[in-house]
Amino acid sequence: MSQEQPRRAQGDEPIKYGDLFDVHGELASKPVAPMDAAMMQSAENAMLGKTPKGGAAAVMQSAAMRNERAGHVRHKDMTGAAADLGVVEQYNKKVTTQTQTETATPPALTRQEGGIGGITIGEALEATAVTAGKKPVEWSDAAAIQAAEVRATGRTNIVPGGVAAAAQSAATLNARFTRDEDKTKLADILADASSKLPADKVATRKDAEGVTGAEMRNSPNLAIHPAGVSVSVTAAARLNQIHN
Repeated sequence: MSQEQPRRAQGDEPIKYGDLFDVHGELASKPVAPMDAAMMQSAENAMLGKTPKGGAAAVMQSAAMRNERAGHVRHKDMTGAAADLGVVEQYNKKVTTQTQTETATPPALTRQEGGIGGITIGEALEATAVTAGKKPVEWSDAAAIQAAEVRATGRTNIVPGGVAAAAQSAATLNARFTRDEDKTKLADILADASSKLPADKVATRKDAEGVTGAEMRNSPNLAIHPAGVSVSVTAAARLNQIHN
């Protein structure tokens, strides 16, 4: 798969997956969106332990920003490419093959339980800081973050000074403000989520179901945010299910 800079970005046309990668069919015609770039970054971190300069995530982030500025996509948009695994799966296969050729060490995050590689719940929370970072923290967000923290740490209580405690405090304070600019945003809480968790684990389907249920139960409309916490955890779980 190519990781070159966009081959075509002229006029009012959005930058599509076919402009960045060697893909075909419906996937090639989809514009690159911010959440897709965020999930690619999480996948790269899970596979490599870092986000390489000039790598797939960096290229996608640049393309997504240009598409957003041009009005082709919105910050919360996800075209479905990352969640459907089209690009991420191909890229991870390439990285795995290259890594196995260069070294005998498997491309997995050793910090994860059992040495199993994959996108962790903490990394999914950090992805939310990118995809919905400007969203003011509400009770539904705090509930989803608490559910995610409980599953990541294996604890039944909230970690003092952790992301769930910070989210609950933010939701309480935000309820007192009327202007969004005065409210604490998700990015303020989740930007370094992994480092604030005393333990972390690879996201699973059960984790995603628990987080989604918590967000829905605490939403006035019984709905989830289209680029919020539960969506990020669900996308991470889908990616992990494919690669395990």
